[in-house]
Amino acid sequence: MKLYTVIYVPTDATKKNRYPFLLERTPYSAAPYGETNYPKTGPGTSRALSQEKYIFVYQDVRGRYKSEGQFEEVTPNIPGNKTKQTDESSDTYDTIEWLLKNVPGNNGRAGITGISYPGFYATAALPDAHPALKAVSPQAPVTDEFIGDDARHNGAFFLLDNFSFTNYFDAPRTGPVEEYKSFFPFKAKDVYQFFLDLGPSKTPTHRSILITRLRSGMSTRSTIRMMPTGRLATSERL
Repeated sequence: MKLYTVIYVPTDATKKNRYPFLLERTPYSAAPYGETNYPKTGPGTSRALSQEKYIFVYQDVRGRYKSEGQFEEVTPNIPGNKTKQTDESSDTYDTIEWLLKNVPGNNGRAGITGISYPGFYATAALPDAHPALKAVSPQAPVTDEFIGDDARHNGAFFLLDNFSFTNYFDAPRTGPVEEYKSFFPFKAKDVYQFFLDLGPSKTPTHRSILITRLRSGMSTRSTIRMMPTGRLATSERL
């Protein structure tokens, strides 16, 4: 199983001039894809950060976009995971281990950051963390979806947000893709009337299939390198 990973190495990185990794793992795409495509503001999340000397690394998490595997929402850590079971901590561990061994010019240290869902992946790197992971910066991470996150507000299901999000985020795929197609177009002018017209979830339509997923809480789990992980074989393109 391989995870699609984009690596930006400073041109002056050498055996004598080494830099730390700054990693972001995301379910929202590590684009732009392709070795000839480069972010307009540089490899960092801002132009200012791009000026800093890091080896920037972006990774599509397991089962999302161009990575292989099966995606699962907000998976918990498996304590002391030393087997072939996988979670986000073990995937991060294996990613850092591979980076240290295969990317020249690194100084043996790594940090991970992320906002919102990528913030969850930063947090999830902490249990059973790789010893080279020295800094973790989760910002507004997904945490308790029942009380204070976007899924529910103090226990009340946030229908509109979940409906529009699930419409594209949980769209099924048959393998690695660069973009997802929504279940159906959703451009309602009157959202209240839209849900009134939606009908019962037992009606066999694309819309009712989607709303059934939401009600049941079941979702479709459905330099550049294919990063080996999953406790792995590697296909390299750089």
